[in-house]
Amino acid sequence: MHHGERDQVDALAAEWEKHLPPEAVARLELGKRVSRIGVLLEQALKAELAEIGLTYAEFDVLAALRRAGEPYRLRPSELSRSLLLTSGGTSNVLQRLTAAGYVEREADAGDARSRWVRLTERGVRVTERAMAASGRVHEEIMTGIPDEAVRHAADALREILLVLGRRRFR
Repeated sequence: MHHGERDQVDALAAEWEKHLPPEAVARLELGKRVSRIGVLLEQALKAELAEIGLTYAEFDVLAALRRAGEPYRLRPSELSRSLLLTSGGTSNVLQRLTAAGYVEREADAGDARSRWVRLTERGVRVTERAMAASGRVHEEIMTGIPDEAVRHAADALREILLVLGRRRFR
């Protein structure tokens, strides 16, 4: 049962309730709220990243390489998988990052057909700036939300993501 202040999704839910059972309404509310939070975070972060000269997709690729740890390299297929991008989408982003001098392609000694994508020193520096900006954006945007509400939501969403993540969608 909902208590307290209403958000934009509540108005939609009132319409859905006329035609759908409560559990279906709850699922739609969850989907709408998650995607709305995603959009708000992405918009806030895009503005910060633009000042560093990066798009959201470019930051995503750089951060994935940084998370891989030294020597900060992954295969293009591993990048696509971890970012949920198509290989075409990944390859466009990689071309831009290569032109900017943030990543370089490196031959794979063990497999002539495969090449690594590796962060350059310059790439590591810009990624660290962008990751710091991302941390600030998350902190600013969530100011005023009680820590326990954030923790509770993060845990509940993990439960949902674990189930969804096991499914294959076309």
